[in-house]
This record gives sequence, structure tokens and C-alpha cells, in this order.
Amino acid sequence: MLGCKDLGERFQIFARADEIWRLGCWLGHSDGHQADTATVAHNAGECQLHSPAWYDQRVSNPLSSTERTKHRRLREQGRADRSDLFAVLAAGLVAHLGVVSDGWPMVVPTSYGFDESSIFLHGSVASVSLRADTPICVTITLADGLVLARSVFEHAVNYRSAMIYGYPRIVTEPDEVNAGLRLLSEHMAPGQWDYARQPNRKELAATRLLALPLDEASVKIRTGPPDDGDSPDTALGLWAGELPLVSTWQQPVPDPALPPYTGVPPHIAQRAGTRAYTQAKET
Repeated sequence: MLGCKDLGERFQIFARADEIWRLGCWLGHSDGHQADTATVAHNAGECQLHSPAWYDQRVSNPLSSTERTKHRRLREQGRADRSDLFAVLAAGLVAHLGVVSDGWPMVVPTSYGFDESSIFLHGSVASVSLRADTPICVTITLADGLVLARSVFEHAVNYRSAMIYGYPRIVTEPDEVNAGLRLLSEHMAPGQWDYARQPNRKELAATRLLALPLDEASVKIRTGPPDDGDSPDTALGLWAGELPLVSTWQQPVPDPALPPYTGVPPHIAQRAGTRAYTQAKET
């Protein structure tokens, strides 16, 4: 159930939803603990999020198929459901923005946030990659491990990747800018937007926020062992398998300028020792 009165509340709900995903609650591609009735409410219950029913209603529909997003190679790794796109977006931390500037391609790593219809990118108003005067491609990739086969040719990487194509829009409406920046902040560090000082007018004037629709996207995911388990190379007697890769948040390191009595806020301290992103689910 999603019943938000205004845009700001709507964006807060999706930021909170991302926090739930990151803390390991039920997700279609999460290995966290299942929460059948995970509920988030704010503003005296005016906006509520229910999972998994809410998640299924929001994302269980097919991705669009275009000439750019059609899976031609390794089709078995392609995913056609929108839930897979949102699972990759929720798990990732860094996006790569591909854009052509002055006739030259450039790819810029950047943080991001997202809601049910768009991915949001931000940076300086002077940034050439954020001019929004040309089509762009945004890619999110997660490496889940190495696939070590019996022959070098069959080696691979277990991964999750999403590519989003389209024409970005410069967000200018003040409430939408503020809400979009909140999404970015909460995606990276849930709880930090309300803990830290929020942007002032001068900072907002120096910041550009882009919104790219999620209408045209492609998702590929590889999981599992090498593909040569039934090949003649099994006779070689060599070890083959997977070498998983897991990223884990470490203990917070305080700024040396902090007074000694300044404690680590709970929303930061609780992430230490947890996975930076959930592992892919076997399919």
C-alpha cells in the first residue's frame, strides 16, 4: 500500500524502502532474513510501505524490449522482469554514467538514488557530464565472484549488471530537488539525511540533479559454477569452482577533528560487519 500526500513524502518512502533492502529485509533477490510483514510508516501513518506485497505490486512487470536492450549474447543471463532491475539498483553503490561530450565518449563513476520511475544522479552545475543535452547510458555492476574453470576459455565472473538508456531531465523544482537529493543520501547511508545538516541555498545552487527514466533498461545476471562440468576437460583432474567475493562494511573511523566524547550514531554503527550489498540469488 502506498498512499503519500506529496512528492516529498513519496521520495521518503522509497528512500526508506532502500534502507530496508540494504539492512537485509525481504527482497526477491536478497539473502537476508525474510520479513513477511515488514512495514514502514511515517507522518502518523499517512504513508505506509508493506513488503513483500508492495514490492511485488511495484516491480513485477516486464522490462521494455528495444533494439538497445534486447539480449543477443548469453541470453540465459538476461532478465526480463522489472524486479531484477530494482534488485540490482538496491544492491549497488556506484553507477557509471556514459555520455558523449564534445564528440568524445566519457564514463564517470558516481553515486545514485532511485524511485519507482527514475534513477537520480548529481554533481556540480559546471560538470560537462551533467549537461543533459544528449542521450546517456547509466550502468550499475556488482561483481559476486570469479568462476574458475578447467580451461582458461571457460573462466567467467559471477555478476549482476543493469544498463539504463534514455534522455535525462534536469530537475529544477525545489521540492523535487530536495527529495531527489534525499534519495541519493539515503541510498548510500540510510539515516544520514536526517542526522546531518541538509543542503542550504548556496549549496543547492551549485548542485545539478538529473533524473533518468527507468523506461529502457537491460539486466544480466550470472550465478553458479563453471560451464565445463560435462566437457572433456574434466579428465584433466583439475580443481574448478567459484571464488565468491563479498564486500563488508568495516568499523567506522572517526574524523580526527571530532571531540573525544562524540559517539558514532546508531545508523552508522549498526552497518559495521554487515555486507555492503546482498549476494545474488541462484536462478
